[in-house]
Amino acid sequence: MLSRSANTVVPVVTIHANFGAAETSYVGGQQIHGEGEWANRVYEVMRGAVRNYKTLSDGRRQICAFHLPNDIFGWENGPTYRFTAEAIVDTTVRVVRRQNLEYVAATNVQVTHSLLSMTTRNLEHAENQMMLLGRKNSLEKVAAFLLEMDRRLFGTDVLALPMTRRDIADYLGLSVETVSRELSQLRARGILKFTETSQRQIVLKDRQELQALNS
Repeated sequence: MLSRSANTVVPVVTIHANFGAAETSYVGGQQIHGEGEWANRVYEVMRGAVRNYKTLSDGRRQICAFHLPNDIFGWENGPTYRFTAEAIVDTTVRVVRRQNLEYVAATNVQVTHSLLSMTTRNLEHAENQMMLLGRKNSLEKVAAFLLEMDRRLFGTDVLALPMTRRDIADYLGLSVETVSRELSQLRARGILKFTETSQRQIVLKDRQELQALNS
């Protein structure tokens, strides 16, 4: 399978029946795996969306990543999961035992290369997330988030976000009120508009201006 990024097409591994995979469905809000549990399974999103998060010592939630269709998660360097994974909406994932995937990788150079590429992209995402949280103001953060989702939810004129504004806020390190304010500002400036159906459905009217805010 090929996964399209902003500027390139990168080969990624796909979990399939030859790996001993099976499909499992979760309702929105249901936990898929917990932080600290044994990382003995790897997942690929088939339908829906998943959030990875940590609960901080003061009870706040920090979302570290959103996983969308064709994304793989749960591939850990250590023996346990570093984050909790939870379905955002009704979601179907393909699940494979980690030892099965490791066995295939040990005998298939292409799979090994794909897993290494995936690990590298995850590190790049972590670096970008650190920059996003530490160096950008609230408007720039929201602009960067919309551009990320636009890149990953490609193939449609309407950006249908599966996550709530609370999810977005916990991903960007902002309050829900701040996210709503910045989205309203972007709408007032003619950069985006909401559809009549839902405020989770967004039309990006000026991607160039949105990119300028993110530069």
